[in-house]
Amino acid sequence: MGTILARTRKDGTTGYMATVRIKKGGKVIFRETETFDREQAAKAWMKKRETELAVPGALTKPADPLMADVIDQYNQEKHKAHGKTKTQVLRTIKDSDFGKLRCSEATSPEIIKYLQTLTSQPQTRGNYLSHLAAVYSVARPAWGYPLDQQAAEDARVVAVKLGLISRSKQRTRRPTLDELDKLMAHYSAYELKNADPIPMRALILFSIFSTRRQEETCRITAEDLNAEHAELTVRDMKNPGEKIGNDVVTALTPEALQIIQRLGAKKGRIWPYNEGSVSASFTRACAILGIEDLRFHDLRHDGISRLFEMGWNIPRVATVSAHRSWQSLQRYTHVKQTGDKYQDWPWKKKLLGAT
Repeated sequence: MGTILARTRKDGTTGYMATVRIKKGGKVIFRETETFDREQAAKAWMKKRETELAVPGALTKPADPLMADVIDQYNQEKHKAHGKTKTQVLRTIKDSDFGKLRCSEATSPEIIKYLQTLTSQPQTRGNYLSHLAAVYSVARPAWGYPLDQQAAEDARVVAVKLGLISRSKQRTRRPTLDELDKLMAHYSAYELKNADPIPMRALILFSIFSTRRQEETCRITAEDLNAEHAELTVRDMKNPGEKIGNDVVTALTPEALQIIQRLGAKKGRIWPYNEGSVSASFTRACAILGIEDLRFHDLRHDGISRLFEMGWNIPRVATVSAHRSWQSLQRYTHVKQTGDKYQDWPWKKKLLGAT
C-alpha cells in the first residue's frame, strides 16, 4: 500500500518521499505523500498512516492532500495537454515549499508568501498565479478538496496592490517602410549568397498581412489551408488557460493567401523552420542594419493596425487576428483611417505582384 522513493535534492542531500495509496476497484481512491530527511522516519510515518487509514470510517473524512499531489492529479486528469510554459510553472510550484502545504493550509496569505519568493518579473509572477488559480478552480468542485477558489482571487487582488504581479506592457512599436526596405534588401542579398536560406522576406510579409505569431506561422501546413474560402486553421493557438488543442479557423487577407500560394507547398509544413531560428535571424538583421527595438512580434501589431487604418471594424479584424475577446482589440480603436500604407510599397509589388 505504501512506497518510499529516494530523491536527490538540489543541494545534494537525499530526501525520502513516502507515499500511501489506497485502491478500490483498480482505481486510486486515496493518496498521501510526505518527504523526510531520513528513510527510517519515512517508514515510521508510512506505517503510522497505514494503521490510521485501516480504521473503519477513516476514508470518509474529507481528504486534505498536499498541493503537490493536487497538482499531479490536475495534470493527470486534464484532458488537454498543457503548453510548455504551464507545464514548467506547475512543476516549479509543485517542487517548492508551497507544494508541501495541505489544501487547507494553501490560503491567500500563503500564496502571497510564495509569490514573494519568486525573483521573476511581475508579469511572470502573474503567470504563476494564473496557472495556480486554474488548479484551485478545479480542486473543490471536482474532487472535494478544501481548496478555496476565492483564496486565489483574493491573492490576485492583494498581489496587484503590492506590485507583485502586473500585465505585460503593451508594445506600440511598428516597423517603418524605410526599416522594412532595409530588411528586404538585406535578405535579398542573403538569399542570393546562401543555398537553402530561411525565406525571411516571405515570412516578414506573411506575418504582417496575416497577423500571425511566428510560432503559429512555423506550424502551418498545406493541409491547414482552405484556399477556396481564404481560410487558415491555426493549430494550438495561444490563449489564456489553454493552448494545446486550441485550433482556430482564421480568415486570410488577399496578400496572406497569395504568399502561401506562391510558395507552392503541396503537403506538410509551409515554413519548416524553428521559430527560435526565425526570431534570431530577424534580431541579427536588425542589429546589422541599426534598427533599434524592433521585434518579430511587432509585425503582428503592425498588421492589425494596418487593418484598422484601412477602415476595418473590430469584428472583421478579429476574423483575421483571431482575438477571442473583442476587448483586446479596443486598444486599436484610436487608430486613424489613413488607408493601406503598403498599397504602393515597391517590395509588396516585387514579391507579390499586383494585388
